[in-house]
Amino acid sequence: MKAADQPRFGSMEGVRVLGVGTNIAGPVACTFFAEQGASVIQVESTKAPDMFRNMGNAWAIEHRNSRSIALDVRSEKGEEVLKKLIAQSDILIESSKGGTWKRWGLDDEALWAINPALVIAHVSGYGQTGVDGYVSRASFDTIGQAFGGYVAVNGMPDPALPLPVVPYTCDYVTALFTAMATSMALYRARATGEGESIDVAQYEVMARIQGNFLIDAVNGGSQPPRLGNFGNAFVAIPNVMRCADGNCITFALGGAAVCKRAEELLGLIGDPDFDLPHAGYRKADGPRAQKMLEALQAYCNAHSAQEVNDAFNDRQIPCSMIMTFDMMVENEQYQARNTLITWDDPVHDKEVLGVGCIPAFTRNPGQVFRGGPTYGMDNDDVLEELGFASGEIEQMYAEGIIKKS
Repeated sequence: MKAADQPRFGSMEGVRVLGVGTNIAGPVACTFFAEQGASVIQVESTKAPDMFRNMGNAWAIEHRNSRSIALDVRSEKGEEVLKKLIAQSDILIESSKGGTWKRWGLDDEALWAINPALVIAHVSGYGQTGVDGYVSRASFDTIGQAFGGYVAVNGMPDPALPLPVVPYTCDYVTALFTAMATSMALYRARATGEGESIDVAQYEVMARIQGNFLIDAVNGGSQPPRLGNFGNAFVAIPNVMRCADGNCITFALGGAAVCKRAEELLGLIGDPDFDLPHAGYRKADGPRAQKMLEALQAYCNAHSAQEVNDAFNDRQIPCSMIMTFDMMVENEQYQARNTLITWDDPVHDKEVLGVGCIPAFTRNPGQVFRGGPTYGMDNDDVLEELGFASGEIEQMYAEGIIKKS
């Protein structure tokens, strides 16, 4: 696909993004821009296709709207192509071990010499600075979760093992932070003409999104215990309960009015343990908390998850079924908002169903015009746009500088 053939839409129309990296964190950040109309080129290595291509239908969504070039960026000709791509880009998002681009002779100053307004995002496990032994380490999703303290607070209580959070939570949150940060930097670069370099470390992202867990512990507390099915160490009501039909339900019982409505439904009004003002159910509440827990368990044991869901939501008590994927496809809210849409997947030559472009924009909505491309699918078009003649392109194929499936 040529750039001129891409549809024009979205709030990022006219923004040019270059992605160099594999798997999820860096490439998905690029795709977030592509879903909002940016022109995105993602570079794969000629050594081997991205391993994420082997993860079911993931490629169809996580590289959608992007163009693909399979390029040996470390060859002399490949570096020439890479520099031409950098010269025409607004944003470069690269994901590799810390310091990789500097070792290539392509540090930030070298990149800004090519394109002074370039916004550069370096995505790595441990960052671009710090202790050499850490900076150069490889990282994947669970590594970032582990080093960022996230795994230690997830899972069932001791003696069970701590558990990483699936699927690929660290990678996706890193992608979100990367897209957010590059958007901020692009706003300033457009105003000043001066580029920016952003250092995104996976472990720092996971350390950042821990609410009171980390800050309480490092300010004189102790390591929080793993709580399993409880949201924090104080609440008496578990996050999830099983209902009579085997499906599960979750509640959010907070606020005096919500608590009163729940107590009315469960027949607890008039019990003196519930007379004193309260806005939740904490373990320290003693009999009141225990009675609420027993009443909820009895109600769930006597009703299906759908019945519990309807009864609580009808009374404005926050509650949801634990949705399976089949339930999501059939759900009226998913259908009304077009949360799930279909698009063509070039890799498997079929139509796929998946999550649409979110969040929803009113005036300049995102759209999906193509699924993730085949390996090197857009080599010829991209290189022609960079000014390479057909003979040069054929020679690059012959020398293994570019490849396609």
